[in-house]
Amino acid sequence: MHCQIMHCRELIRTLYVAVTAICVTGGVWSFARPTQHDASTTGDAAVSATAIAALPVASHSVAKADTTAPEYRSEPLRAGIEVEMLTLDEWNANTIELCQYATACEPCRNCPITGVDCLDQQCGRELTWGDRRPLPWQVFAHGDYVGPARTSHVPKYRLRVNDQVSFVFRLTREQSAQPYKLNVGDTIKIELANDKDVARELIIQPDGTISLPYAGQVHAAGQTVAELKAILEEAFKPLYPEPDLTVTPLLVDTILQDIRNTVDNRSGLGGQSFPTTVSPDGSIQLPAIGTVFTQGLTLEELQYEIEERYRAITPGLEVTPVLRQRAPRFVFVMGEVGIPGRYELTGPTSAMQAIALAQGWKQGGNLRQIVVFRRTDDWRLIATRLDLRGALYGKRPVPSDEVWLRDADIVLVPKTPLQRTDELVNMVFTQGVNPMLSLATGLSLLEPSFF
Repeated sequence: MHCQIMHCRELIRTLYVAVTAICVTGGVWSFARPTQHDASTTGDAAVSATAIAALPVASHSVAKADTTAPEYRSEPLRAGIEVEMLTLDEWNANTIELCQYATACEPCRNCPITGVDCLDQQCGRELTWGDRRPLPWQVFAHGDYVGPARTSHVPKYRLRVNDQVSFVFRLTREQSAQPYKLNVGDTIKIELANDKDVARELIIQPDGTISLPYAGQVHAAGQTVAELKAILEEAFKPLYPEPDLTVTPLLVDTILQDIRNTVDNRSGLGGQSFPTTVSPDGSIQLPAIGTVFTQGLTLEELQYEIEERYRAITPGLEVTPVLRQRAPRFVFVMGEVGIPGRYELTGPTSAMQAIALAQGWKQGGNLRQIVVFRRTDDWRLIATRLDLRGALYGKRPVPSDEVWLRDADIVLVPKTPLQRTDELVNMVFTQGVNPMLSLATGLSLLEPSFF
């Protein structure tokens, strides 16, 4: 026992001096410990203080100079104490193994942890604690609270009522394969070389026409520049057999500019975006295209639908839908639980987790017959019954009744038959018969025969 204590003291002293050496040498790996004859003449404090003052800056490889101890190199200290300098490989071979990267030591980090994996379960038989096997339980060590990335909650998220979506508008500035057609509000310049007085800038009126001297009103909306030029040349031929006319577009894409002005938030939220919320009928309203049915669509499907509608009005516009906030989802827990009520589903939630949200179950709750009510897509009511008693009491490691909950599910923890009987007895005999007996006794005191 005495030898073991002395060996432990030597290891502790070695560890202290080695860590001090690392600090003194500026992070360079150098390891040291006092020799045996030093320990007999000095205490722990003397070794530590002298070692800090006398340790040289060591490199990763230290030559061996002491022939009496071939595995170490001894160097004298100021107070007559010798410290043996070890290389990194010598330290690993001759001393205890320390925690890696100076992290906090964890109990039995590399020891196998046994448990039950539901992947091992087969149809017709539920796993028990007897089916334990080694599991990779602490893969991330102290980072396990972050956990793995896991798979996505759903393969594709589909929009639903009360989802909040923002639409970001951007000009594509891509070359169009089709010639541009003039729209109402576009500005064009008409020039006639035969008559300088005809030259002027015109805005296409709401009825789609422009007015020119000698030609009168000419329909311009929906025409290309070449088509409008041909129409005007034909109108001026009675005056000029060979009219030399030029049509120059000055301001175009007015519809596109109107849409941009509608969604311009650069003075507020920033950028060109339009926030909206999916209404109870599953639709949204967007500028220029009106109602768009969105419930059940993915963001990619919604983007394709909206861009096609805008492309029919004006080209060169890209619209990107962004889900800003999901509609809130709730589960209702009632019955024999700590705090019955409505709880928000912020992530995947199981039946046992819902009971934990409600502060656990009360004594007298029937955990063998927990009922879950659910509304389907067409609002039909369905229900199932769960047996979670063994799981909640730690006897069933992988309960097959541990199901995932859905929005608007109702989890009911009913009373046990014994609890219902106890309440019945209490209601009838404690709260019902005793008051009646007391009233009968009081009435009997009023009878004449009593006096």
